Amino acid sequence: MTIHPDTDMIPVAPLKILAMENCIEIGQEISDHIREIRSSSKRTVNITNNIDGYIQDNYLVSYHIETHHTGERHAVIDESVRGTDLFILTDVVNRNSTHHINAKHGYMTPDEHIMDLKRVISACHGTPHRINVIMPYLYAGRYNNRKNLESLDCALTLQDMIRMGISNIITFDAHEPRVQNAIPIQGIDNFPTSYQFIKAIINNEPDISFDKDSLNIVSPDVGGMSRVVFYSNIMEVNMGMFYRRKDYSVTNENGEHPVVAIEFLGGDINGKDIIIVDDMIDTGKSMINTALELKKRGARKIIMAATFGLFSQGMCAFDMAYNEGLIDRLYTTNLTYCTDELKNKPYYKMVDMSSPLANLFDTINYDDSFSVLTDQATLIKQLLKEKR
Repeated sequence: MTIHPDTDMIPVAPLKILAMENCIEIGQEISDHIREIRSSSKRTVNITNNIDGYIQDNYLVSYHIETHHTGERHAVIDESVRGTDLFILTDVVNRNSTHHINAKHGYMTPDEHIMDLKRVISACHGTPHRINVIMPYLYAGRYNNRKNLESLDCALTLQDMIRMGISNIITFDAHEPRVQNAIPIQGIDNFPTSYQFIKAIINNEPDISFDKDSLNIVSPDVGGMSRVVFYSNIMEVNMGMFYRRKDYSVTNENGEHPVVAIEFLGGDINGKDIIIVDDMIDTGKSMINTALELKKRGARKIIMAATFGLFSQGMCAFDMAYNEGLIDRLYTTNLTYCTDELKNKPYYKMVDMSSPLANLFDTINYDDSFSVLTDQATLIKQLLKEKR
């Protein structure tokens, strides 16, 4: 759907997308969607008469990164971006991006992805009309406050980008939205993915009833409480949360405090379907442990839904959980890179975010309101009404 109405508004500048090498696949899909949106818009005729390049076969900007023998890198943009409304898209946790140094092959780290992003911004040389950075997974966003003498890398990165002249910084389901206090004047736009997840679950799980007698929404920890409260309220179903009591006087070999007890804060879940909701899956340990505890309490079907599937320790634990009947389905978005191995898992479903991103880019290009993207309650209620 097109977010903005067919009005006489015109774009602030010609739209261009620079999809970093770590997310070129979804970048191309976004470009294709924008072409479809603009080709079908009623206002296209008037706009194309006044703006060059309003409808293009491809909105992607060509660029490349050169690597020297020393390991030093620099970015080169292969075409003019002068006067454009430039959207730079990056996936800083793509572990499948590679580089070559001295004939050695290696995988790029988030720090290297961030440095490449800064190189690309620098290569623009201030010529675009506006630069927007879309970083779905917010770099170092889990580290948002100091407990000891430690760095606040996310805050520093946000400040660096503002100093480099970035107009908009856009992310999705930020682990701690308060990190935007690091740039209080500009802030960041933090978009939810709740509508896309509920839509995907409705389309793929026909046997699930979305009512409080059949379904519960559960958070694996205290940090995800606000997320499940939203789902619970909008879907009018019960919610629950796991609380892990830890022994803070002891630290194990991984630097973690051992769990001494697991408490479930919620009602009876015996015989009910459960959707476990979180912002990310890293190792997957907490999600799988949550599924195990839910099965002990009599849960029927268990669905996992997380915006970012990082799977830093591979898929073996999820394969085992599926084969043992702990989980029935796993949903993540393609806002971070999805490997072919993941896509081929029998229990996996990908939530495609390319169309919502295309609508977002198109709407921002008009400087139009995108409130419907941040307030998804009406869309979700309509979905549930049709389902019920």
